[in-house]
Amino acid sequence: MDLDEIKRILDLMREHELTEFELEREGVTLRLKKNTPGQWTGTMPQMPAMTFTPAMAGGPAAPPPVAGGESAVLTKADEDVDLAIVKSPIVGTFYRASEPGAPPFVETGQAVRKGHVLCIIEAMKLMNEINAECDGEVVKVYVENGQAVQYGERLFAIRPS
Repeated sequence: MDLDEIKRILDLMREHELTEFELEREGVTLRLKKNTPGQWTGTMPQMPAMTFTPAMAGGPAAPPPVAGGESAVLTKADEDVDLAIVKSPIVGTFYRASEPGAPPFVETGQAVRKGHVLCIIEAMKLMNEINAECDGEVVKVYVENGQAVQYGERLFAIRPS
């Protein structure tokens, strides 16, 4: 990750008025957080504080990109519950179906296979399909249809099979 990428991320945070952003790539975590509304921390005005930390040893590798270049992030919901959480890889509007009035891509209790379309997130007039990263059963949908979602926000919980 170079300085130009970080500057682009900061510009996107300002443009979309994000208060937090986290990215893990190649064993390095970039965490950006706005301390108070309207005021960024750091030495430059409008510049958030940046923290780089090594990824936990033995942690899961980043999932491979899905169709369209997006990457749905999978993490464990709780240590004692074996659920894969699908998080939003982008900021946008969440849609459960391909068009108004159409049936949702998935329902709670439905079995899904790796690559199955779970939802669409519209970002900047582009429709981005979010796919399942593992086989399993959808046990929870966290977001309502038409709701705005942030990067890293929970979308679905899947019980892997």
